[in-house]
Amino acid sequence: MTPGGYFGRALVVDLGTGTAEALPLPDDVLRATIGGAGLGSWLLDRLAPAGVDPLDAAAPLAFVFSPLVGTPLTTSAKLAVVALSPLTGLPSDALASSHFAIAGKGTGHDAIVVHGRCAAPSVLVVEGDEVRLEPAGDTWGRGAADTEEELRARLGRAYRVAAIGPAGERLVRYATISTDGRHAGRGGLGAVLGAKLLKAVAVRPVTKVRPADPDGVLRAAADLRTRSLGPATAKYRELGTLANLLAFNALSTLPTRNFQASSHPQAADLAAEDLGPERRVARASCAACTIGCAHFYAASGGGKVRVEYESVFALGPLCGVTDPDAVLTASRRCDALGLDTISTGGTIAFAMECVEQGLLDEPWLRFGDAAALHRAVELTAAREGVGALLAEGSRRMAAVVGGDSIRFAAQVKGLELPGYEPRTLQAMALGLAVNARGADHNRSGAYEADFAGGHDRLHGGAAHVAAAVTSEDRAAAMDSLILCKFLRGVFQDPFPEWAALLSTVTGWEVDGDELATTARRIVVAKRRLNARFGATAADDWLPARFLDEGLTVASGREARLPAERLRAMIDAYYAARGLGADGAPTAATLAELGLPPVAV
Repeated sequence: MTPGGYFGRALVVDLGTGTAEALPLPDDVLRATIGGAGLGSWLLDRLAPAGVDPLDAAAPLAFVFSPLVGTPLTTSAKLAVVALSPLTGLPSDALASSHFAIAGKGTGHDAIVVHGRCAAPSVLVVEGDEVRLEPAGDTWGRGAADTEEELRARLGRAYRVAAIGPAGERLVRYATISTDGRHAGRGGLGAVLGAKLLKAVAVRPVTKVRPADPDGVLRAAADLRTRSLGPATAKYRELGTLANLLAFNALSTLPTRNFQASSHPQAADLAAEDLGPERRVARASCAACTIGCAHFYAASGGGKVRVEYESVFALGPLCGVTDPDAVLTASRRCDALGLDTISTGGTIAFAMECVEQGLLDEPWLRFGDAAALHRAVELTAAREGVGALLAEGSRRMAAVVGGDSIRFAAQVKGLELPGYEPRTLQAMALGLAVNARGADHNRSGAYEADFAGGHDRLHGGAAHVAAAVTSEDRAAAMDSLILCKFLRGVFQDPFPEWAALLSTVTGWEVDGDELATTARRIVVAKRRLNARFGATAADDWLPARFLDEGLTVASGREARLPAERLRAMIDAYYAARGLGADGAPTAATLAELGLPPVAV
């Protein structure tokens, strides 16, 4: 009997033939991986051919749901998109909240996987076990939001759509997949669909998820809803994530001018405290969410744009731009074109420094120039002029530009850094260096320990290693259940509380210890999968800028992260994770967690 919350199968679609088959998902696999990012890693390991290029037709991409999707538990309407990243060459999972997650699960599958390549630009339509390919028509070349509206008007409002924009069609290596205006953004998985000539996936639900204990789920949902409206989420409700900007600036952890500085004197021009009362036009919630973190601001020229800290940091201070109209316009264009704002801003900021250093002959591309920022965004999505180089991401761009520019290309494993300065947040520095996906704040939230004050955030050590391990494990559990990270503060004892939710939905008797082990297994499984696709210990490192250059912070102290300190933290992390000197899980660790040896 299939446990509650699951259907026990994935739908695997061959885009070359337009046919589909069901892949059974045994109970032991589901319990070991849960769903979302965990199950997605298992599917990728099973279905991706050895050595396949992320943009090759044979490379699979999976939309993966979880046992909580379709229940009334707040923030559970999320999915993980899992594939090999065109930006890093390694496995990547990108999460998004959306009605697509509920409708996709309602097709009667725990995941929808596509592989192969369409004969022409197409849309995949999934209704239960039935699939068909339809011509993309004039949606090819249009933005994801317009595509979603057109397809729902054509097919019916019961359908939900995940689509790519022009950047995905043109194989920009950090193109997004969008649904409900939310983006599965990091890692460039939109380019994977673009390479398959798949403009969109439209799903229509034909069934509903059945929890093992419906009354228990309703009670849990009511309790979680109440807690979700408490002080732990107040910041997100009142100001959104942009509330971080002024605090980060004061703490000297706001990356500025391609990480040449850690604060910006005009940061207040972009602060939610000032911009919000003047420009905020709406506040909204994602599907099945009670928090309501989405804040929309008026954009110049009319319309509105969803405002997030990461987008504002990357297209603002990181590029030396602090004009609100310019930053909001750039963010809006990235959303319309289907570009990950973090990698867009990070790559443009890197290019600006290359110009500053005389390594790139594009004299118009200067820090602080709003018009240059906008031009660079458009050129990137079109792959025109220098945009063809920008579209490759900062690591590949550095290989072309040369001149030792790789030392200030702010990326790990090819993924551009988010808005956290590693030298002033040294638990986060470790998290950025070792995370399987690359430089990422959602798979390693070690910055929380830095901000909490339990250790010296300017001098990494054993406490920082423990914080990085703990934050990865908790993120792995939340990304597999799936629950929104903004809900994390409402749980006093996370693993037992999450295990209780999982048990109520599935009928399994899961306790906190088992779920903690499962989270550890998911983290190690990602490391194992990375090793299968060529990652080595050398990939677990930070660019030379962060190790060679110090910063003077607001308190007057100097923040430095010497290479030997980072090396010691990484070695301690390897030991804590049961990894060998090559960064891959040891045979003993794999056996302990029930994982197979690394396949080649």
